[in-house]
Amino acid sequence: MAKIIVVTSGKGGVGKTTTSAAIGTGLALRGHKTVIVDFDVGLRNLDLIMGCERRVVYDFVNVVNGEANLQQALIKDKRLENLYVLAASQTRDKDALTQEGVEKVINDLAKDFDFVLCDSPAGIEKGASLAMYFADEAIVVTNPEVSSVRDSDRMLGLLASKSRRAANGEDPIKEHLLLTRYHPERVSKGEMLGVEDVEEILAIRLLGVIPESTAVLKASNAGVPVILDDQSDAGQAYSDAVDRLLGKELPHRFLDVQKKGWMARLFGGRE
Repeated sequence: MAKIIVVTSGKGGVGKTTTSAAIGTGLALRGHKTVIVDFDVGLRNLDLIMGCERRVVYDFVNVVNGEANLQQALIKDKRLENLYVLAASQTRDKDALTQEGVEKVINDLAKDFDFVLCDSPAGIEKGASLAMYFADEAIVVTNPEVSSVRDSDRMLGLLASKSRRAANGEDPIKEHLLLTRYHPERVSKGEMLGVEDVEEILAIRLLGVIPESTAVLKASNAGVPVILDDQSDAGQAYSDAVDRLLGKELPHRFLDVQKKGWMARLFGGRE
C-alpha cells in the first residue's frame, strides 16, 4: 500500500505546488512509483509546473464522478518512468469533490503506487480538508513570516483533529516542516524569521529549508520541477528534503549568509 502524503499550508503563495512537483519528482528519481494529485479544483497549476498542461483530457473530478477511469485521467511524466500526475478540474467548484469519491480514488491509487502526494489548496475549505483527511504524513509549507507561520500552526491543529487517522483513533499524521523562500541576509537583518524561530513556534520536524532563488520561477515558467535543476540552491535543497523524507540524516544547507566574491558582488543575484 502507498504512503499518502499531503502538502499543505494555511496561506496561499508559499510554494505548495512547487513543493509537490519537486518532492514527487525526487521520489520518482529514487525509484519510487509516485503520483501527484492536484486538489485545487478551479485553480489548477500542478499541470503547468509539471509541463503537462496540454495533455490533460480527463481530470480528478471526472474520475470522482465516474465520467472517466484512472487510466484515462493519469498523465505519465515524459521525463521519468515512475511519475504520474492527476490534474484538477479548471471548470468545477470545490464542492465537486466528495469524501466518498476522493476515498475511492485514493484507495485505487494506493494499490498501484508507492507514494500518493496530495497537492492541497490553501486554507481550510473543502478541497484542503479532503486533501489532508486521508494522509499518513503531511509536509507543512511555510514562509519565514509571522502570518504564514501562524496560519501553518492552525493547519497543524486541523491535521491533528480532522483526519481519518484521528477519527479512527490511529497514530497521528506524521508532520514535517518545509520552510520556503528563506533569505539568510534578511534573517540576519531581522526582517524575516529565522529557522529556529519557526521551529520553536511550530514544534515539528524540519524537513528542509528552501532558499529564495530565481531558479524556482525559471523552472515553473519552463514547466520543469526545480529539483531537476541540480545546479541551483533550491534544487539541491529539495533533493536533500526528499532524502530526509525517506529517512536519511542530512545536515541543513543554505542557512547562513554567503560571502560573495567580487564577481558576485558586481553582478548580484542568487541562483
